Amino acid sequence: MAFLFFAFMPFYVYIIQSEMDGSFYKGFTEEPAIRLNRHNNGETLSTRFKRPWHFVYMEQLPSKREALVRERGIKKYSREQITQLVHSSKNTLDR
Repeated sequence: MAFLFFAFMPFYVYIIQSEMDGSFYKGFTEEPAIRLNRHNNGETLSTRFKRPWHFVYMEQLPSKREALVRERGIKKYSREQITQLVHSSKNTLDR
């Protein structure tokens, strides 16, 4: 009897905040810690000049498609909506 094993690899929508000017960057990834390191190492052009960055929001989603849709929605949020999201129950970061 053969069993097929499919590893579940969740995706994460995240918001990071610049410690330099307080601006936000929204994205998605499979590996949040590695992605944050890339932002802070200057490997991402759009965040290179506002380092350092830290996570303020994280949300886990079961598929890449769902993460992309969620990210697109969050990218349209105002600063006030982002602040509300950061303090919402959807935020899975330990606070």
